[in-house]
Amino acid sequence: MARKIITAIDVGSSKITTVISSVEDNKTPSVIGVCTYPSKGIKKGVVVNIDDATNAISESVTAAERMAGVTISDVYVSINGELVTSLNNKGVVAVAGSEITIDDTYRAIENARTLSLPDNLNPIHIIPREFVVDNQGGIKYPIGMSGGRLEVETHIITAPNSYWQNIKKCVEQIGLHVYDVIFNGWASSLSVLTDTEKELGVTLMDIGAGTTCIAIFEEGAIIYSSSIPLGGNSITSDIAIGLQVSLEDAEKIKVNMSDILDNKCNVKKGKDMDSTPALLRRADEPVEKKTKSDEVDLSDFGVEKSVSKEMIQKIVEARCEEIFEMAKENVSKAGYDIAMPAGVVLTGGSALLRNITKLTQSVFGVAARVGYPSGLSGMTEEISDPSFACVQGLIKHALDDDVDISGNEKGKVNVNGFFEKVGEWFKSLLP
Repeated sequence: MARKIITAIDVGSSKITTVISSVEDNKTPSVIGVCTYPSKGIKKGVVVNIDDATNAISESVTAAERMAGVTISDVYVSINGELVTSLNNKGVVAVAGSEITIDDTYRAIENARTLSLPDNLNPIHIIPREFVVDNQGGIKYPIGMSGGRLEVETHIITAPNSYWQNIKKCVEQIGLHVYDVIFNGWASSLSVLTDTEKELGVTLMDIGAGTTCIAIFEEGAIIYSSSIPLGGNSITSDIAIGLQVSLEDAEKIKVNMSDILDNKCNVKKGKDMDSTPALLRRADEPVEKKTKSDEVDLSDFGVEKSVSKEMIQKIVEARCEEIFEMAKENVSKAGYDIAMPAGVVLTGGSALLRNITKLTQSVFGVAARVGYPSGLSGMTEEISDPSFACVQGLIKHALDDDVDISGNEKGKVNVNGFFEKVGEWFKSLLP
């Protein structure tokens, strides 16, 4: 099998991340090129300046190509923004023959997408949840079954036309073809959630810089997805206002929160000390015991100011709680419960804030964990923390069957490994 190159670009509000991977002989994708470049022209997940966004994407892609030693042509790109919404819809068809075929499933899914949407909305994902054969539900793979009537329950993720058109334009202006545009929350779920969590019921919250994406799963399928206009940048702004420091200094304080709150300021770092920024350390790493000192000197982080640890903690927790409460309200209005049996999984840069899981558990009343992306090999050190869940998920999405049954670029059907699983299903029938 010839080597296949898969490239993913996560277009975020704080950074543009390009990951180039190589796949050979159906093995695990190996990362061969990575670049994270400061985002420009993107606000709350949406393109606000075409030229700035194009230049930032170009810088990220060029550096990743240089590292990988390849020239790319096709890419998978993330999409985000507070106007990303979702709905569930049903498609029904009469089975053409005595047994259900792949064509029958395509027709059913196509029927599900024939719904009335405002002209400004585009269905970016049509994801089959389950099939119903002659009123028998709970069927994941109906091909080969006998029946006369086939129904499919689908989850449809939509976004304003301007969202995907502007992102596509930015990428195409640097000479690349956008193979697919993928919702951030869906991509992140592919890299951090387990099959067991999806089956039991789980909520994923990807807390990015400008937005927080939500994706809820039940009985192995996605049932709800959306985005709210609050993220890590809101926390940074609150710190800047509350402590009367610049946004740059506020970001330093946020990134080094664990060191600040554990009295590690003004300690000369020797060779035996971990110099990894606190925000990038895994949540289960041991920390030094707190002292009773309340005032901390932030000069170690380039901030010429002494502040109260209690104040920092209260500012961060208050904003995080607001994000969670807004997410809860958003989901509740749609008729769903964010508190699922398997709990809440947090990704995004802010997922590693101090005590974030405890606060999550307090607000939602269920278990919470930080989701670290997995499933890739090669140069993964730079993309191993939760802020890179989306870009790793884009690579995994590209490996799944993603079939455009519409004949155009509006609303691709995400079969999500459907054909591979169908093949396994047929094999199970053999003696």
